[in-house]
Amino acid sequence: MGYIKGYDPQTLREQVDRVECAQRLVEIEAQRSLPALLERVWLLKVLDQLDDALKLSDESVRVARMAGTRKDVLRARVLHATILQYRGAHAAAEQELATCASEAEGQGWTSIAAFAYQHHGKNAYDAGDFDEARTSLKQALFLRREAGAADAELEVALLAIEAAEKRRSGQLVGS
Repeated sequence: MGYIKGYDPQTLREQVDRVECAQRLVEIEAQRSLPALLERVWLLKVLDQLDDALKLSDESVRVARMAGTRKDVLRARVLHATILQYRGAHAAAEQELATCASEAEGQGWTSIAAFAYQHHGKNAYDAGDFDEARTSLKQALFLRREAGAADAELEVALLAIEAAEKRRSGQLVGS
């Protein structure tokens, strides 16, 4: 998504142009395709409209199960878990993300597994489990490299690992 301008080094969350995101949300409000639903969920999440994001995320998982592929279902479930994370339901998010990562790896869907591990690591980071965050983020980096990800994607993963390592060793990020 072109709306991400960077990542907050303290929280690892996306930094976005809120005006652009709000405008895009209005543009796609009436669209009902699965990609549009997933984009709307993400936009609601980054705009901190978490109640609406959770409702729409539940709907997107149902739509993916009815009309999508298994990969679509995994993507929708990972996004749903990130809403749980943002709402502070770290245990539920951890379980869902671990299940999605495991299923994707088992199917050989490297990019989806990396996506799930990245968010698993971010959830652990958010919950204060910096050892688990580091482990999951490193797995995401490994899988992204294996999938031939662009340097920019690898850089994001490396910065997240570095933040987790600094937090793990008791240092303040950005100091």
